[in-house]
Amino acid sequence: MPKKSKAKRENNGNLGFEVTLWSAADKMRNNMDPGEYKHVLLGLIFLKYISDSFEEAHTFALNDPDRYDGMEEEPDYFKSLNVFWVPKEARWEFLKSNAKKPEIGKLVDDAMIAIEKDNPTLKGVLPKNYARPDLDKVRLGELIDLISTIGMGDKESRGKDILGRVYEYFLGRFASAEGKGGGEFFTPRCVVRLLVEMIEPYKGRIYDPCCGSGGMFVQSESFVEAHGGSVHDVSVFGQELNPTTWRLAKMNLAIRGIEANLGSQWGDTFHNDLHKDLKADFILANPPFNISDWGGERLRDDVRWKYGVPPVGNANYAWIEHMVHHLAPTGIAGFVMANGSLSSNTSGEGEIRKRLIEVGLVDCIVALPPQLFYTTQIPAALWFVSRDRHDHKFRDRHDEILFIDARKMGTMISRKNLELMEEDIKKITDVYHAWRTKNIKYENVKGICKAAKIAEVEKNGFVLTPGRYVGTDVVEESNEIFEEKMNRITKDLSDQFMLSKELEERIKKNMKSIGYEVK
Repeated sequence: MPKKSKAKRENNGNLGFEVTLWSAADKMRNNMDPGEYKHVLLGLIFLKYISDSFEEAHTFALNDPDRYDGMEEEPDYFKSLNVFWVPKEARWEFLKSNAKKPEIGKLVDDAMIAIEKDNPTLKGVLPKNYARPDLDKVRLGELIDLISTIGMGDKESRGKDILGRVYEYFLGRFASAEGKGGGEFFTPRCVVRLLVEMIEPYKGRIYDPCCGSGGMFVQSESFVEAHGGSVHDVSVFGQELNPTTWRLAKMNLAIRGIEANLGSQWGDTFHNDLHKDLKADFILANPPFNISDWGGERLRDDVRWKYGVPPVGNANYAWIEHMVHHLAPTGIAGFVMANGSLSSNTSGEGEIRKRLIEVGLVDCIVALPPQLFYTTQIPAALWFVSRDRHDHKFRDRHDEILFIDARKMGTMISRKNLELMEEDIKKITDVYHAWRTKNIKYENVKGICKAAKIAEVEKNGFVLTPGRYVGTDVVEESNEIFEEKMNRITKDLSDQFMLSKELEERIKKNMKSIGYEVK
């Protein structure tokens, strides 16, 4: 399909443009921390995006005075087009023409304030600290000049589309630069692509309870468009705990023209569920792994814990049960989890997993290769939980779970990180859809995939590690989950330190008894 070839071109063909732009922008960062610089740069890209969108509609009205006479300066006209109204002092050309002036920081702040004032949906979203003394105004002007080049001379895509690509690419680069902290707002694009291609969110309500910068929603909308659907056929709901990440998400979705309900502000999904009554057709998520301080002790009797009360010391199964609770009667969820969730029996997790399996909710497990995430080296897997396993539209698979081992897939793209390539994503999704779909032949492939009966899973103690079922020469990871292992190692180390201290005191005492004092 033509749209597929366009997506491929946008993903790969012009990648050098984004790389070159990042390199140029990064040189201007000077000594600024990536976490701070992220907001400076992404705020400017967002500002250019909404200004370009405005100018396109503005020019269109000016060129057809018989039909749009006087409407080129009417805010309601732009709102009817789903375009943000941009007052004169906030338009990119005005800022560009003043980029070399010492007061450019204040002008950018004033522009952000004016845009928020005239567009209530952006209230409290945009960064407004460009005038601060520690931000080099010469470099700020250079950044404005650099961003002014985005979209110029590209004959195949509108400037706005390129700005969206640049924004997404820069999110990924900042996540990489920031390491662990960066992953709070960014899931690798290939992982999002795989989740979206697996569950195929063509039509309905899409939900992400920990949405980060909104990447799941961006890829869902791209999927719908690439397969000939309409973005109006999906509605988007999300929630994010971190206020700065929530703002990034609002900007990221606005830059893509995606309308989303992310709540009136950020909030804790467990303790302040902003979408309590939502039953979603599709859930996509990458919850933070192994969170111990999620406040579970205050939620012992919560309605969401239908399959067992999750442990206070780890939020993994709280996330799983929260998502199951929000699934529509025929809904499907795809989400990332630490591998420990596949086999842990700590504090009742094994019992919850057993019940989820016995009632037929667990559809598919995909073991992911290492080094995919910027944030952690903890091994991870994809869970697919579905309520459509008896649906007549699909193969009856109520007594099976599909296991896919993708640990050998992927290509190293840097010294530290690996990425799933297009052929890897296709290989995994083809297996899943062949197993799931009527009238398509599915076969188990040793080392790659197996549709295991629930009875076999029961014999394996309800452990969901794919390597146990597919047969593999990849060394099986220990069933001891990360927290348990670290707790054991820490306790052993503490015991050794205590013994060492006792020995040290004994030696000092003995030395003193023969007339030699050790300080």
